[in-house]
Amino acid sequence: MSKLTLKICSITLFGAVLLGLQSCSEDAMPGDGEALTAAELHTVLSVDEVSGVTDSALADLYATTTGKMGSAFKMNECYTAEYTDTGFVATFNNCVLNGTDNVNGTVTVTYEMGTETASFTATYVDFYVGTVKLNGTRTFVANTNSDQNSISFTVTSDMTVEMEDGSVISEAGTRSFSFTFGADLASTTYSISGNWTVMADGNTYAVETLEALAGNAACGYVTSGSMVVSKNGLAVTVDFGNGDCDDKATLIYPNGATEEITL
Repeated sequence: MSKLTLKICSITLFGAVLLGLQSCSEDAMPGDGEALTAAELHTVLSVDEVSGVTDSALADLYATTTGKMGSAFKMNECYTAEYTDTGFVATFNNCVLNGTDNVNGTVTVTYEMGTETASFTATYVDFYVGTVKLNGTRTFVANTNSDQNSISFTVTSDMTVEMEDGSVISEAGTRSFSFTFGADLASTTYSISGNWTVMADGNTYAVETLEALAGNAACGYVTSGSMVVSKNGLAVTVDFGNGDCDDKATLIYPNGATEEITL
C-alpha cells in the first residue's frame, strides 16, 4: 500500500501550493464589494490541512489487514485498534503524529479491497488534533492501472473542525488526484481536480477546478490549470499558467482586473 502514502504526499503538495497564495500583493482588487483575501484562501484549506494530519496514520493502519499494528506505531502503546473483516476502530491516546500535536480520540474505519481498487472511509467523532476537534467523514478511493504506471484516487470529505477559540469551519466536497510514473522526475506527472465548499466566519467559499491543476515531480509548483474560488458570489479565477515551471499564478477578478502573484 505504498501508493496510499504517495497520495498523502499529493494532498500535502496541493495544500502547499495554494497556501503560497498568501504571498500575493493587493495591487489589483476587484473594485467595490467583496474581496478574497490571502487569509481566506488559508481558511479554504484549513479543514483538509488539519484532518490530513491523521491520513498517514490511517493509511498505515489500513495497510495492515491481518490484525497487526501498522509500522508507524509498532511497540508504541499510544493507541489501540480492534480489527474486523471490514475495518477497524482505533483509539488514540496522546499519539504524536506530526512531531508536535497530540492526537486523541476514536476513529472508525471501514474498507474494501479489490484487484485494482481500494477504498476506506474514516469517521471521526470528537477527534482531537492538539486542541482542534474534528467530526465527520473522509473517504479515500484509489484505482490502480494494471500496468502499475499510474494511479488515480479521490478524497471525499464532509468534515467540521472546531478551533480552540470555538470557531467552526466546515468542508464538503471531492478532490480527484492522478499520477503517471515516468522514467525520471520530469516525466512523472500529476493532476488535481474537484469541487468543494467551505463555510467559515459567516462566509461560504466554493472552489471549482476549471482545468485540472497539473505539474511534474521535478517542479515544486503547479505548472498549469485553473480554478475558481467564489466567496459569497464573488468569483475569482486562479490561473497557474501554461506548463512552464515557475512560481507565478494570475488572479482574475470579475471586473477583468488581473494580478500576478508569487507562490
